[in-house]
Amino acid sequence: MAESAEIDPPSDPGLAGDDPGYRAAVVDLLGVISYGEITAFERLAEDAKLAPTMQDKVALATMAATELGKVGPLHQRITELGADPFEAMAPFNRAIDEFHRHTAPSDWLEGLVKAFVGDGLADDFYREIAAFLDPTTRDLVVSSMDEDGGHAVFVVDRVRAVIAADPKVAGRLALWGRRLMGEALTQAQRVAADRDSLTALLTGGVDRPGLDLAALGRMFTRLTERHAARMSELGLDA
Repeated sequence: MAESAEIDPPSDPGLAGDDPGYRAAVVDLLGVISYGEITAFERLAEDAKLAPTMQDKVALATMAATELGKVGPLHQRITELGADPFEAMAPFNRAIDEFHRHTAPSDWLEGLVKAFVGDGLADDFYREIAAFLDPTTRDLVVSSMDEDGGHAVFVVDRVRAVIAADPKVAGRLALWGRRLMGEALTQAQRVAADRDSLTALLTGGVDRPGLDLAALGRMFTRLTERHAARMSELGLDA
């Protein structure tokens, strides 16, 4: 697993029920991840219409089904914490929907890059936060980020093949990748500003340590480096 948070997480799963502030933060986190997975499902299912071959359509539809399959366990954990899953997702609808409106792909290739780079950046951010969670919730979040069913290989192969056939495409897709990075960071800032509980998971409180400014800076450096690595994997410049 990639290097992430620099403090010890809560060790007792019961903390989610015993500490109202922590519990609210966990519910918010699972809510935003859940809604992200649902919108990923919708987006991939829609992008499948742009796929050039039936094999590609099936591959994207399978990717969409994988995203939707992650929602059930997340909702179950929210319910275990005494919250309603749909109410937990509601505060994040606007920010995530706006992100997708601003980053609607114009063609099949942009959809593939968005699925690989945009979703990958979100996954990296949630992995960073997961290091601050109790073991039960941490394992759930990490597993939902790690289960892609080999879809990353499919995306990389397809994008690299197109670039090999038409190198001029690389410049356009590189610009698209940078735009996705900027929009994703804007979305994350908007969500954090709206939900103090999520910010508190990272910054801590009186009775729980958190990341100082230097550590937060290192975290965002790691996110940027992983974004650059994904772009390189696609054969693109970050």
